[in-house]
This record gives sequence, C-alpha cells and structure tokens, in this order.
Amino acid sequence: MTSKVKETSTNSPETSGPDGDEAEPERIRFSPEEEAALLAESNEIKLRANHLFGSTRYSEAIQEYDKALQSCPNYLEFEIAVLRSNIAACHLKLEDWKAAVTAATSSIESLDRLCPPRPEGDGADAEEAVKEPDGDGSTKRSSPSTTDIQRIRAKSLMRRAKARSELGGWAALQGADEDYKLLSKMDNLPSADRKKVQSQLLALPPRLDAAKEAEVGQMMGKLKELGNGLLKPFGLSTDNFNMVKDSATGGYSMQFNQGSGSASK
Repeated sequence: MTSKVKETSTNSPETSGPDGDEAEPERIRFSPEEEAALLAESNEIKLRANHLFGSTRYSEAIQEYDKALQSCPNYLEFEIAVLRSNIAACHLKLEDWKAAVTAATSSIESLDRLCPPRPEGDGADAEEAVKEPDGDGSTKRSSPSTTDIQRIRAKSLMRRAKARSELGGWAALQGADEDYKLLSKMDNLPSADRKKVQSQLLALPPRLDAAKEAEVGQMMGKLKELGNGLLKPFGLSTDNFNMVKDSATGGYSMQFNQGSGSASK
C-alpha cells in the first residue's frame, strides 16, 4: 500500500506568511513507488516536448513541458528547474521576452532552494551531492551534484540575460548586466557562451546609460506637465523656476523668475 506524507509549509495555499508574503504551494511527499511513477510519466512527456522543440514547434512544446510539470512532484526542484529552463528556451525562440524572463527566473529559484549559491572562496566541494530530505527527516534520494545544478543554472542565467537584454528598458538591462556578471564568474561555461558574456558586458553599459537618460527624461517631462497644470491657474509655469547649483557647497537652490515662461497670456 502506497502512502503520502503531507508537508504543509507555513505559507501553504490556505495561509500566508506573518508578513503577508506570497503563499507557497502545498507540498505532498509521495511514497518511493508513487514518486518513481510520477517522475517516469513526467520524463516521458518531457521527451515529447523535446521532440517538438527540435521540430521548431515551440508553442506546442511549451504545452507539453507544462504537462510534464503537472506530473512532476513539486518538491523535485532539479527536475522542475530543467523543465522551467526548457520553457524559457521556447519563449526565447518565440521572442516572448517577458515570459522567458519569468520561466528562467522560476528555474533559478528552484535551483537556489535545492542548493543556495555559496559565497565565493568558501572552499566548498564542487562535486558534493545535495541531499533532499524525506518526509520523516531521513535522506531518501540523492539529487544531482552541484556540477549538474550549476550546469542548469548557467543555462537559465544565459536565457534570462538574453531575454532581459532583448526586453530593453533601464530595469531589464540592469538585470541583464547583473546576470552576465554572475555568468562571467562561472567556470563551467562553454567557450561560445563565455565569448557572448564578455561581448555583452562590453555592449551593455552604453545601452544602460542611454536607457537611464531616456527614462529620466520621460519622468521629468511628466513632472513638468504636472507642475504646469498646477501652476497654470496662477499664471505661472515651471519655466518660472530654475534650479541653480551653489559652486561652494554643491547644493541646489530654486530661483523664481517672474518674467519668464508665463503660462497664460
């Protein structure tokens, strides 16, 4: 007779954290037999999805990867991370940048739960196997080694960085720059990916500066429009006010010029 062990997190679907944090899905630990059967089913569906991806049928592949996720026990973080990373690859092919960022981020979060990134230079063994506890606290199965985890992490980071770079905008480009910097410190990248990372680290700074300038300009334009609306009833506009820098202190003061830029004639 098979059995299930329910692990109810403090952030289960029925409850939220003490600070109102987003609830985590309820996790049910299956018996070894049930787990093996569910994982075999998930892997079979994943193979179909891989075939669809290879046939450039990306939307259909996403649907199959989603089915594989539904079959996979939700505590098998590595298997889930692989599926999410594959979904991100599909979205990249479809040029759905936002969806690719979301899927790749989910993949990375699963890997972080399984094996949190270690600080640099802590001397940890790169081949150490990560153990996942059973419902009763015993060690039931060995998850992939940190080498396997880092391989999927690198793929997901590359996919998220690509999507963020294509998405554009100041925040997305900052995220891409952070991802590429993380990737530049990883020693498991293929040579082609390493060249791509170095190229992007050179190309991103001017794009970041241009995006920042554009967004700040848009923000200032909106503030000026708002200010003109408030000042118009008084026969004034934002042109009547100038910010002047004090060369001695480096601070700014506002000067009023009654004769310039009257909003109403």
